[in-house]
Amino acid sequence: MLRGKDRSYLKSLANNLDPLVQIGKFGLSESLFDQLDKSLEDHELVKIKVLKNSPVEAKEIVQEILEKTGAEFVQQIGSKLTIYRQSKENKKIEFGE
Repeated sequence: MLRGKDRSYLKSLANNLDPLVQIGKFGLSESLFDQLDKSLEDHELVKIKVLKNSPVEAKEIVQEILEKTGAEFVQQIGSKLTIYRQSKENKKIEFGE
């Protein structure tokens, strides 16, 4: 569970990130979740962009993404979501106590 200051720290890191995953006209699919899982393991902090041609809205899919990936919600700005999951193999992000 992320604390408030941890979430703030992740938001500041996410500022400079480009979206690694895009959700387009096929919406949520197993291959999308596989891609998200790999991105979370490699980067820990992942920005997702929901394209205009997507059949789903960003706010509609947040909960499903979090449940299927085991990630935590960081923020949503417009059609961009940011999620975080600590990597098992390559931990990169350290939180101050």
